[in-house]
Amino acid sequence: MSISHAEVERVARLARLRIDPGELDDRARDLARILELFDRLAAIDTRGVEPLSHPVAESQRLRPDTVTESVDRAALQQGAPEIEDGMYVVPRVIEPR
Repeated sequence: MSISHAEVERVARLARLRIDPGELDDRARDLARILELFDRLAAIDTRGVEPLSHPVAESQRLRPDTVTESVDRAALQQGAPEIEDGMYVVPRVIEPR
């Protein structure tokens, strides 16, 4: 498949890329190779092939979901300007009606 310089320039403009005129031949070859790859992939018969979420059918070893740390709320709230019943008090942002 042959890609013209005008097509490369158009694609570059659409992608907001700047291509030096000296690179047009290389980029045209690159785009042609990419499109040829897509043509080869499109020609593959995939009937009967189930979609995969991952190519390797293995499962993860999971650890038990247990609490491993504790939080010292009092120590964390020492620097807070105002605390009430263990909660941070913040200024009202929305006024009630």
